[in-house]
Amino acid sequence: MHDPHSERMSGSETRAAGGLALVFAFRMLGMFMVLPVLATYGMELQGSTPALIGLAIGAYGLTQAFLQIPFGMLSDRIGRRPVIYAGLVIFAAGSLLAANADSIWGVIAGRVLQGAGAISAAVMALLSDLTREQHRTKAMAVIGMSIGLSFAVAMVVGPLLTRAFGLPGLFLATAAMALLGIVIVAGLVPSSAGPLQHRESGVSKQALWPTLKHADLLRLDFGILVLHAILMASFIALPLALVEQGGLAKEEHWWVYLTALLVGFFGMVPFIIYGEKKRRMKHVLLGAVSVLLLCELFFWWFGTSLRALVLGTVVFFTAFNLLEASLPSLISKVAPAGGKGTAMGVYSTSQFLGAAIGGILGGWLYQHYSLSGVFAGCALLALFWLGFAVTMREPPYVTSLRLPLSAAALQEAGLAERLQAVPGVADAVVARDEAAIYIKVDTQQLDRTSLERLIEQAPATC
Repeated sequence: MHDPHSERMSGSETRAAGGLALVFAFRMLGMFMVLPVLATYGMELQGSTPALIGLAIGAYGLTQAFLQIPFGMLSDRIGRRPVIYAGLVIFAAGSLLAANADSIWGVIAGRVLQGAGAISAAVMALLSDLTREQHRTKAMAVIGMSIGLSFAVAMVVGPLLTRAFGLPGLFLATAAMALLGIVIVAGLVPSSAGPLQHRESGVSKQALWPTLKHADLLRLDFGILVLHAILMASFIALPLALVEQGGLAKEEHWWVYLTALLVGFFGMVPFIIYGEKKRRMKHVLLGAVSVLLLCELFFWWFGTSLRALVLGTVVFFTAFNLLEASLPSLISKVAPAGGKGTAMGVYSTSQFLGAAIGGILGGWLYQHYSLSGVFAGCALLALFWLGFAVTMREPPYVTSLRLPLSAAALQEAGLAERLQAVPGVADAVVARDEAAIYIKVDTQQLDRTSLERLIEQAPATC
């Protein structure tokens, strides 16, 4: 038995975090590997047009967006593993369908089916079931890093795999990774006692409506929608620009993305540190959106040589990585106590919807207005986002806590209100069905030991 208050993750928690991070990484790898190659290799498919290529790139986002939250709720009812297994099988089936397609419509159908394996919410909920409160943020950070790493690997491995085995080989590799995910969940991830009720890691019906009418959360949801719309649309135009205007063979694109992602990753770190330490994340966000806008204008006006395209891609990915890393953190800060899981569910839905819109819009713009139309359209999207983001408030610099409540503390009327009077406590909500209280705290002001003592000493009231 491990000490429930231990500062170190137990062996089973480490296996849970590592195993589920691998499942996420393999699945995201399968989603992302087609991005840098579909615009260039997909035109060889029967019936291809730029608009249909765009639809194929974004199609997975449609089913992913609509099924994300329902699959998470289903996992609360029938268990996490059946939903995860079914989702991975559906994803593998979609990959096989795309691998055997000889027309663009077959690839589109495969991508739609891939997206129907929407297991993100169920995986995050299983992680919550298998980790203790004090280690949950750490475990979720491992999954976050695995997603970022899988995107970087996909940008490099996608072109290399496609050069060696063609598009069918690429899709067969994604099917194999999905099936490997099933083996990892079955063999490496420990068993859980059953679904844990936890509002910070899953969608809560009670928190859904407040989340949907929260102005600053909606601004962030719009932001991730636009960010992924710009990413997908740019990946229709950039590979083609590298070939047509940069004179770079499609088999050689991998080094451009590797350079851009490496520089972009290390380039974003100082800005994240500055924003968090100085508590100026709004300014960092506005700066990154402005850079994204300038990148698209740069591609539009000056993207006529390989040197200019590589430079623009490096700066683009620095801004993209910065926004991709900071937006979930802002959601956690802004979401009300006990509402983070629901806020992240709506955020993920917005992200996938943005991917679908970006792919479809980018393909349509390229077909009708060529490369310059795609870059101009992306610049306009970034300008809209900047207009919305300017009006948001500086986020509160708070951390979420979930503390168990004794039977006596549960009986106390006004416990949440009393705790909100404690210096450093920004918000508190009692979840009686979980025998817990969710609290948002400013760690620079709060004495956590005093807070826990106050909760333990809560008198029962009649």
